[in-house]
Amino acid sequence: MNTLCEANGSFAINLLKILCQNSPSENVCYSPMSISSALAMVLLGAKGDTAVQITQALGFNTEEDIHQGFQGLLSNLNKSNKKYLLRMANRLFAGNTYEFLSTFRESCLQLYHSEMEQLSFVKAPEESRKHINMWVSKQTEGKIPELLPGGSIDSETRLVLVNALYFKGRWQKQFHKESTSEMPFKINQWYFERNFVKE
Repeated sequence: MNTLCEANGSFAINLLKILCQNSPSENVCYSPMSISSALAMVLLGAKGDTAVQITQALGFNTEEDIHQGFQGLLSNLNKSNKKYLLRMANRLFAGNTYEFLSTFRESCLQLYHSEMEQLSFVKAPEESRKHINMWVSKQTEGKIPELLPGGSIDSETRLVLVNALYFKGRWQKQFHKESTSEMPFKINQWYFERNFVKE
């Protein structure tokens, strides 16, 4: 697990640098864990240069390290807890004209708790989009009802890799909503309007 933590930390920093290149003063919100686990799942089916590039991007020495690390992490991550609920789910949706190898299907299920699903992107792209959005909505307890906007799936779509991350936690010290108000908030000469708890 330590190797996974170190590699994921490096991956997160490297990805942040890339995401901030064009707009360094803009805020960025992303889940490195979601992206790296999805890439690692794709790695199961990759070969040659593609496999080498994904392994290098994720910061691991061997493909085996990646899959064993994620298998352990995802098993622990998705366990129920009274204090919080943290759930991550990956799913690969493919056009029904393609067939997944059984070894790939089994490895995705065993290592990443991920199932494959085939949809009719060619004949029913809008229904496929709605189906994927329903899956995401279910995984996120309705918090993300429409991940894919209208027109994002069409007859040219072949594969859609989706990751859903859901977190619900309880504050150790609850605050009262009626004690919040709009107040100025300044950081390094930037100005924001946010809700804060009254003292």
